[in-house]
Amino acid sequence: MFKYGIDHLTVDKVLAIANGNLKAEITDEAKKKVNECRKKVETMANSDAAVYGINTGFGPLCDVQITPEETSKLQENLLITHAVGVGEPIDKLLSKIMMICKVHALCQGFSGVRLEMINRIIYFIENNILPVVPEQGSVGASGDLAPLSHLFLPLLGEGEFWVEDQILPAKEVLANHNLEPLTLMAKEGLGLINGTQFILSHAIIGLKKMEYLLDLADVAGTMSLEGFQGSASPFRAELHTIRPFEGNIKVAERIRMLLKDSQNVENHLECDRVQDPYSIRCMPQVHGASRNAFNHLNDLAEIEMNSVTDNPIVLSETEAISGGNFHGQPLAMVLDYASIAAAELGNISDRRSYLLLEGKYGLPRLLTEAGGLNSGFMIPQYTTAALVTENKSLCFPPSADSVPTSLGQEDHVSMGSISGRKFNQILGNLEKILAIELMYAAQAMEFRRPNTFSEIIESNFKLIRSKVAKLEEDRVLKDDINAMISLVKEKEFIVA
Repeated sequence: MFKYGIDHLTVDKVLAIANGNLKAEITDEAKKKVNECRKKVETMANSDAAVYGINTGFGPLCDVQITPEETSKLQENLLITHAVGVGEPIDKLLSKIMMICKVHALCQGFSGVRLEMINRIIYFIENNILPVVPEQGSVGASGDLAPLSHLFLPLLGEGEFWVEDQILPAKEVLANHNLEPLTLMAKEGLGLINGTQFILSHAIIGLKKMEYLLDLADVAGTMSLEGFQGSASPFRAELHTIRPFEGNIKVAERIRMLLKDSQNVENHLECDRVQDPYSIRCMPQVHGASRNAFNHLNDLAEIEMNSVTDNPIVLSETEAISGGNFHGQPLAMVLDYASIAAAELGNISDRRSYLLLEGKYGLPRLLTEAGGLNSGFMIPQYTTAALVTENKSLCFPPSADSVPTSLGQEDHVSMGSISGRKFNQILGNLEKILAIELMYAAQAMEFRRPNTFSEIIESNFKLIRSKVAKLEEDRVLKDDINAMISLVKEKEFIVA
């Protein structure tokens, strides 16, 4: 059982809650914190002292004080006016992760929303009632205003929900569940829509995908090494202990494991080749650098998912600090870094695919023994080249940009929402690039038989051959490529 606002959230725990594999609850301890903070807000809302967002307007209207009678309308107007997102709806899982992360933040007792509000969001999570959230419109400060407004508009009976694969009006869905729309009270609108949960949800999804793709890149690279009959010596532990980057050491260790008991490696130990090209030899350095970037993003995302990122932060009956915890820059910059890291995994993978086509060291050109009449595997590498270039174009860092908003009050923003979306686009392209390399590597390994390979590599070879036959003569490869992409997306490969 995970305790909102009390326990420590991780990527795996968020996804387990979202997938129904881990139950989450609000304990009495968290309820007490929420209720005590709510009392502080009510005290400030009824006082004569101006407190930002509680009894004043928002952004450039922070100097306009609001009467207690107008408080509810002020908070509801906030959600209504900020729900201006455009584009396709985000994945339903992302909406669910956003709500889970928001509940965890609200339950820490610094946001001042009512327990009733939090319980309603938890009802949505547990019953898979998922708001429709457009993908575009957030500049990443004051957090993810537009997407969070769409996420929580349905609390008011506005906006839309997913019902399976249908989009239905929120009022209709609430009525079907015998739920009345809620009325927002002081501070609640701000507590709901200030925050970085849109950026964070994209980081969480991307981290889980990248974790597997990092391991798969090692597998694909090792299979290419075996097909190329490359040297195992660049992966020796002695080499990496004298340049001890964590990622490099990890990759070298994994490749040694993937080459263990390889007859193919043993059979060319005495060959006269001096060294391999960088795409084979430097896998620990390149894959390792991407692992270092992954670790950095994972560390910062974990801090963020256990943080309070709305504004103002309520400390007492007389003090609410208006700061900048909603600013997305801490995640935006490292998401851009991770995007480069993911793109580089695809870049080096494409180079290995190309290497296998060159006809060196006993491999036939284009991985076909019937070249001329047959083009063999010439053309799929065009696809990886296109995907690599697309990823390069996606690596422009949105966090390096800022467009002032809110009459200059919000004069520096993070654009982290775009960083998060692009990160996941790059990972989607990487899945396809690695799928094609794995197909190439399996074909190259055919020409090293009767040599055998490690148990893990042999298992993955058999998996590929269960979907894609050895290429003897030209055939339509589209179905083969799609089958390989499905294996990658469904995480069918053994990576450890």
